[in-house]
Amino acid sequence: MLTMGQQLTAEQRISKAIVAITSHRRYIVLAGALMLGKKEVTDKVPTACTDGRDEWYGRTMIDKLSDAELRFVILHENRHKMYRHLTTWKHLWDIDAQCANMACDYVINLEITDENKDNFAVMPKGEYKGLLDEKFRGMSAAQVFDILYQQQGGQNGSSGNGSGDGSGNSSGNGSGARDNSGIGSDQGTGFDSHDWEGAQAMSEEEQKELAREIDGAIRQGALLAGKVGSGDDALNLDDLLAPQVDWREVMRDFVTTTCSGSDYSTYRRPNRRYVSSGLYLPSGISEQVDELVLAIDTSGSIGQRALTAFLSEVQSICDTVHPRLLRILYWGTKVVSEEIYTMDELDTLISSTKPIGGGGTTVECVPAHLVEHGITPQAAIILTDGYLGGSWGSWTCPTLWCILGNKSATADNGVTVHIKSGEM
Repeated sequence: MLTMGQQLTAEQRISKAIVAITSHRRYIVLAGALMLGKKEVTDKVPTACTDGRDEWYGRTMIDKLSDAELRFVILHENRHKMYRHLTTWKHLWDIDAQCANMACDYVINLEITDENKDNFAVMPKGEYKGLLDEKFRGMSAAQVFDILYQQQGGQNGSSGNGSGDGSGNSSGNGSGARDNSGIGSDQGTGFDSHDWEGAQAMSEEEQKELAREIDGAIRQGALLAGKVGSGDDALNLDDLLAPQVDWREVMRDFVTTTCSGSDYSTYRRPNRRYVSSGLYLPSGISEQVDELVLAIDTSGSIGQRALTAFLSEVQSICDTVHPRLLRILYWGTKVVSEEIYTMDELDTLISSTKPIGGGGTTVECVPAHLVEHGITPQAAIILTDGYLGGSWGSWTCPTLWCILGNKSATADNGVTVHIKSGEM
């Protein structure tokens, strides 16, 4: 028991902040999720750290923060966990550690700031100033990363190595693996790193179990919030429960594995990058890509901007894997146009393709067209809004469904990745 005038310890302040957060009507839904993993105060971490499961908080930082600022830091760390940032965006960290750290933080800090107009949680200022910029509003971490990476000239200044304190110590025990909370930074300088390597050290089963625990805790919190009435400022559960994945990376992995031949690709060893997000892609590739089919819904819901962004990514992937042939099928209620590109013609893909509207949205016409004309691709990629007039069709090749702006649609075959309208 504290006597009059006695200060709370750093450990007691962390406990007090968590109680305050889980008691607040806005964050009741997060009560279970905030209990997952261990929380430790340490002198070995200057700001804060998470490996996606456990959290570490620097004692010196805690002593300098107000109660509202400390609540912000705890919410920030747990947002990383709930969004599974350290597994979802590991490939961005491999490209540039600092840009990846910054991108995740810009997204999180905007969200928490928006939620707390009542100043229940306030982003730290001064020495522990966080990253906040309105120009990134509505963007995913991947989109922010692209902008930051281009701003620095696309130079991989971090060499994909964002570990710890410069000593290479990134063990996940709080002894050098640091979270760049965007807290303790000065708008992009002096960043520590998240414990990305510690997150990757978890086995596939551990990652899957952690994802199940996080989802289960949020869903239980949603039930509790519904019973007690969380009010108009309740959090958007759809965002918390929907794993974040970069559709470009999923498509690239799909082509360079599934589409590259089955001799070296196997689902017995799933691609670890997407296991925690519930996407199961095979690992390993073979040497030759034969024919790839790109089936694009032109029923009227896919705009020119989205189509151009999609085709640009396909072209980039083809520059890497060199398919013998790319076949584009534009479809609605039937296949209304077919274009064939050989490798030496792919450079003109975006300028030469001529989309033709197709009326309704009946995707069964695509596999039927393939069978009718004896077309046997190694794989098919389908771009659609998912508002279909029939079934998902019967396919004889691996399929990747890229569904634009319709998060409720999931194909009953192949792999489904959702694309937010703002991501194109």
